[in-house]
Amino acid sequence: MTLDPSNLQISVTEHERWRRSMSVTVPASVVHQEEKKAAVHLAGRSRLKGFRKGHVPPKLIESRFGDSLRKEALDRLIGEAYRSALVTQELRPISEGQIQEVTYEPDQDLVFSIEFDVQPVIELEKLGGFVVERPSADVNEEHIAQVIQRVREQNGEWKPAEDGHAKDGDVVSVRIMKVDDEAGDEGKEYEFLLGQGDALPDIEAAIRTLDIGASGEFDVAFPDDFPDESRRGDSERIQITVLGRKELELPPLDDDLAKKVGDFETLADLEARIKEDLEKDAKEQSESVVRGRLLDFLLEANPFEVPLSMVDRYAEGVIGEQQGELEPERLKEVKESIRPEAERAVQRILMVEHVAHTQTLTANDDDIDVRVQEIAEKNNSTAAQVYASLQKAGRLEMIEREITETRVFEFLKGQSEITDATAT
Repeated sequence: MTLDPSNLQISVTEHERWRRSMSVTVPASVVHQEEKKAAVHLAGRSRLKGFRKGHVPPKLIESRFGDSLRKEALDRLIGEAYRSALVTQELRPISEGQIQEVTYEPDQDLVFSIEFDVQPVIELEKLGGFVVERPSADVNEEHIAQVIQRVREQNGEWKPAEDGHAKDGDVVSVRIMKVDDEAGDEGKEYEFLLGQGDALPDIEAAIRTLDIGASGEFDVAFPDDFPDESRRGDSERIQITVLGRKELELPPLDDDLAKKVGDFETLADLEARIKEDLEKDAKEQSESVVRGRLLDFLLEANPFEVPLSMVDRYAEGVIGEQQGELEPERLKEVKESIRPEAERAVQRILMVEHVAHTQTLTANDDDIDVRVQEIAEKNNSTAAQVYASLQKAGRLEMIEREITETRVFEFLKGQSEITDATAT
């Protein structure tokens, strides 16, 4: 169907947050023509007793299938009129149109209204002139020592202890049962790392007072943030028996440890790599802070609202597969709780896209080819192999976005003053 937009009466109302409502009137004559077309089309593929297939009179079709025929014609007409009206008004919805009202009587005009969101219009009045402090990215010996300690812990061996009280960092095996349990429950056995919050604070404190093989009765309180809301603030008396504990025996801090954890000849080589990785991470984190602060200043200087449909889509992406596991009311609560964060994130995304577009910073195919070649050379591969792999994994768009964002933030940094914080 080809609908002449000049036959339509169209009015658009602007609402908050880039919401638009559009009312469209389709003349009765156009509706009648569409109904006749639908009848002819149906007659051509209908088979009724006394008529050959394709030779059923359209008027007979209209009399027999009037209501369903009219509904089919109206549905098709509304869709076509909506698309034509959008073109006429130069509107590009970013959300699915929601029909609010349809009014139609035989031989009368068809009137319908539909709501949708449109892309926000961002007006940049200030692009720079901000002062942003870059956090220190210095790495000291204490940072390196902390990583070395974690490496030793990851390569340590758990050795059973014969006696003594458990301490934080030990793996403990315990039996816990309720005192005066009428059901005669013998309790349950648990094994966990002490001091990591795997058990209630009162339970962990009680375990620290017991030797291996010892038992004791303790009053345990359920904290206010306990997952089971019905137990919050409650207390009960339990018996705890320490069945055993294990201590982590750390390997010596020497060249053998370095060889064990990677392609290192000496401990000094391992420490050098750790320092290099820490410095790289620190610089990336520092740069991330600068980017975030620049965007915050930019949004404060150029505020704009975002459509609720975009915020909802972002929130749904954050929630992910959990949506299907949550009750409707709980899902609504979760969405509301992350709405401010989601709205801010959408604003940042739109601002970066807008700056990229207005300043001609968006990555193109040639830019992606260069990046693919860099990845190929780094991994001793070919550009074709890397491209195919990235395309299969759906990561080409991510590379395009990374290149674009890097350009945008380099541009923004050039518009403002970036100072370096003093290392402490």
